[in-house]
Amino acid sequence: MLERHEVETFLTLAEELHFGRTAERLRVTTGRISQVIRKLERRIGAPLFARTSRVVRLTPIGRQLADDLAPLVAGMDEAVRRAVEAGRGITGRLRVAFLGEWTAPVLLRAVALFGERHPECAVEVHEVQLSNSRQSLQDGSVDVLVAAYPFDGMDCGPALLSEPRMLAVAATHPLAGADSVSLEVLAEHPVVQYPAVTSAGFKRDRTPEVTPSGRAVPKGPVGNTFSEMLTLVAMGRGVLPVGAHTRRYYPRPDVAYVPIHDAPPILRGPVWSPGNGTARVREFVRAAVEANPLT
Repeated sequence: MLERHEVETFLTLAEELHFGRTAERLRVTTGRISQVIRKLERRIGAPLFARTSRVVRLTPIGRQLADDLAPLVAGMDEAVRRAVEAGRGITGRLRVAFLGEWTAPVLLRAVALFGERHPECAVEVHEVQLSNSRQSLQDGSVDVLVAAYPFDGMDCGPALLSEPRMLAVAATHPLAGADSVSLEVLAEHPVVQYPAVTSAGFKRDRTPEVTPSGRAVPKGPVGNTFSEMLTLVAMGRGVLPVGAHTRRYYPRPDVAYVPIHDAPPILRGPVWSPGNGTARVREFVRAAVEANPLT
């Protein structure tokens, strides 16, 4: 078995390829670095580094060992980090975000309860857009996002918000005065489309390609933001299925919202990257559920 200091010395030298810089990083002498590497090479029975007076490079065996050890060490470090985090309680920083103004109150109630329970954890609140919501979770700039389901490729918590579906149409549209409509009317009017970055599962749910009876749904123009999509609706370029909260948060004299009587409700809740299920995230989701009884 390799000792931790041996692995650390080897991987640092494999990265730096310089005995002096490796010694500086590990705060030991170059002689100590050489001693550890020679000991490893005797144990393995083959050179790990090719050395000259000017150049240090990995041998093929050394490269293979570095490639094998690096992810194992990273996993051990992450395991220790999680254990320390659990021992200290919920501390550090949590970045949360909302997508759509109607999810902001839900998020803020969760932030308030989480803050009461974990005052040593700083919470940052951000707003994301259709264009960057997924990327924000993938690159780690956001830890938890409250958004609409389905959200393909992400872990999703219990739904926090349920709302009926409505059809957004231009105020002058023949359907504007209807008491309600069926999903089947989507086959009779172009449907405004979400931007390309939106996931396939979300698009199938919001702007399906066929109606429940199998009739093809004509595709209208693409909007880059939700406001832009509603503007396309107001221009008469198409219709758009939306949640009932849209009527409250996006009241427009040029857009009418008509209930869809045979559509399932839209569900919204917390989503996060599968690789980011930290204790902070889990505790925030728990607080979000308790602060927002599903209605």
